[in-house]
Amino acid sequence: MYIDAILGAHAEVAELVAWCEPNPTRAEYYDTQVAQRETAQHETAQRGGPDRLPRYVPADLEQMILEQRVDVVIVTAPDHTHADLVSRALAAGADAVVEKPLTIDADGCRTITGAVAETGRDVVMTFNYRYAPRNSSLREVIASGAIGTPTSVHFEWALDTVHGADYFRRWHRRKDLSGGLLIHKSSHHFDLVNWWLGDVPERVYASGALRFYGDEAAASRGVTDRPERGTGHAEDHWCLDLEQDPRLKALYLDAEHHDGYRRDQDVFGPGITIEDTMAVLVDYRGGATLTYSLNAHAPWEGYKVTVNGTEGRAELEVVERGSVEFDEDGRAVLDPSATPEAFAGDALRPVGDRLLVQRHWERATEHTIPEGIGGHGGGDAILLADVFRGPGQDPLGRPAGYLDGVRAVAVGIAANESMRTRQAVAIADLDLGVEL
Repeated sequence: MYIDAILGAHAEVAELVAWCEPNPTRAEYYDTQVAQRETAQHETAQRGGPDRLPRYVPADLEQMILEQRVDVVIVTAPDHTHADLVSRALAAGADAVVEKPLTIDADGCRTITGAVAETGRDVVMTFNYRYAPRNSSLREVIASGAIGTPTSVHFEWALDTVHGADYFRRWHRRKDLSGGLLIHKSSHHFDLVNWWLGDVPERVYASGALRFYGDEAAASRGVTDRPERGTGHAEDHWCLDLEQDPRLKALYLDAEHHDGYRRDQDVFGPGITIEDTMAVLVDYRGGATLTYSLNAHAPWEGYKVTVNGTEGRAELEVVERGSVEFDEDGRAVLDPSATPEAFAGDALRPVGDRLLVQRHWERATEHTIPEGIGGHGGGDAILLADVFRGPGQDPLGRPAGYLDGVRAVAVGIAANESMRTRQAVAIADLDLGVEL
């Protein structure tokens, strides 16, 4: 996404100058992508082709920033590395753009907030769901006062057996690397609620478990004798066969001899330490309460949000994928609802968004949601413009910084502690290094 933006829509204000990538096969893959793009756009073949970008490993991050005169480091590395990479980039004289989550634990928060305080440099959080028109529309409704002062939010997120299952194949399956889904995935959602309400979370209680994926849950249902990895087992709907996808093969299967990382681990195998079924209760400083649930093995994908206020109620329903089905070759049809003729006669959950607003003693009205551009619900193009050109005047306050990142992961960090202790956790007791 960032490479396309730098070489495309934002080429006149951004330049890609170096890679900081520990796996040489993956660096080579993206070097090839850049060379092909530049050759096609600028006919660089006439001058012998584009030069390969300088490559560095994470241990040489500071050297890269100095030698290549780097202004901004874009961090797209695994979650547990964020705090180290962001703080080192700031100390070396660069700003940072970081994918969610900001970090995975309280120590990481303190590291980043300390680096910001010491250097005064900028950290941009890419909370792309803020930019999705459906989510911006709900923000507008709440800010308008149409439903009065919010008193409670109910937020249910369903990850289906394509998207949800994939977190249990990758490094995300280990909580020490990802913080679990309540940090890696739900920081998106907690940020939305913080932003919708314009408020700060104070206290968290959570419950969750690994009830569907993993070897123990699978064995309890009689699911045994599983392959260790998905490659070579394309006929199994739960397996990811890297040979079947040229991009995944090039990025992972062909690269694993360097670092041993397997992208296609079995979702019903041992070693999974994250939860797949979670519920969270959050009290906000302004008085509202959030009830939140996340399920990572649903048959459809999307979310439902209800915001109750002193003067009414808003309801947002989003279906991102109506079902997961397979073609005659055993490959997942990722959006059957978008092509209903392929499944004639079936009752499908229609893909789409709907936002209803209902004031007391009035009928519900449907709030029009504008069209978006790009992925993540149509918000990526606007987000990328803010990242590369700087945020303009935005009445919705969509651009996010490190403090928004801390506020979002604070809920997940407290939720993990609550699941461990079976007690409610006050966020102030986490000592995150900054006042929220």
